[in-house]
Amino acid sequence: MSVVLACSAAGSDHHVLARAAAKAGVASAPVAWPGRPFAPDSVWNRPLGDRAPVSPNSRSYVTEVVRQVDDYGPWINTYAYSVPVYLVPAGQPTIHVTLDTWGPDLQQAFDAVPLPANAKPAMGADEQLTVWQPSTNTMWEFWKLHRVDGHWHARWGGEMKDVSQNPGYFTHDGITNDWGATATGLPLLGGLITFADLRQGYINHALAISLVETAPRYWAWPAQRTDGDVFTPGVAQIPEGTRFRLDPHLNIAALHLPPLVRMMAVAAQRYGIIVRDKGGAVAFYGQDPSTTEVNPWGPALEGQYPNNLLRLFPWSDLQALQSTVSCCWGP
Repeated sequence: MSVVLACSAAGSDHHVLARAAAKAGVASAPVAWPGRPFAPDSVWNRPLGDRAPVSPNSRSYVTEVVRQVDDYGPWINTYAYSVPVYLVPAGQPTIHVTLDTWGPDLQQAFDAVPLPANAKPAMGADEQLTVWQPSTNTMWEFWKLHRVDGHWHARWGGEMKDVSQNPGYFTHDGITNDWGATATGLPLLGGLITFADLRQGYINHALAISLVETAPRYWAWPAQRTDGDVFTPGVAQIPEGTRFRLDPHLNIAALHLPPLVRMMAVAAQRYGIIVRDKGGAVAFYGQDPSTTEVNPWGPALEGQYPNNLLRLFPWSDLQALQSTVSCCWGP
């Protein structure tokens, strides 16, 4: 069952929710939305404060972001290359997910996953999906999740225990340490614009974004690795994991932005934007509505394509924040 079904709202029709839960293959009645994932002081949930140190490369990085917005366009991934989130109850039956590569400890984590029977990975080549079980405070996520002869397989992913106390990235220490369905090891739930955000009318966490061109080999904390592979002489290539924010002195109200863009701008100013991945556009991530009966993205986008709204975002007012940069990782 997706998060929109789990969030209670005044006047919600219990029978509609129950039918939707059954459609999604969830074992019982909708689970109450547990609030923001990760610890209150995690990289996603802790406000930055006005004095967050700015990177000496800030101007060059922001110039590069603006160039990519102009060249490739801005977007919000919702229907493809996004994240279906299945919020499941304690009694959800578990199934075995076969890992299609070597990783004995990750395979063990995938041996019993409360994945709903009718789950649908996101459209697109990444086939990503998240399962979150509040009763056990555990989350599983998958990359290239698919069926083979009726049985679930995945190419990679991760399991995160104690989600409510997690710092906002995978910390597994075992045979394979590079857990997670994203290129950076930052979880799919991190920075996701959820239906709960749209319903409450504000975003109280950092945003995740993909860039088209990111630096090879180097990554910035909180990223744990990178798949950056672009080196252009004379261009300030941005390491994955770089955190941007809108200038804390920018008067967002005076910009008269559309409601969704204003929400995103306020979140970017207070919590920041973290480069989580690379993709085909400068893209934010919105919760995938594929398993919902009521899709909130139509009203949120005001019937427009995301790029039309996001060109109004004050990209040139971003600042890149100082961070620890690590090396070396090959894609």
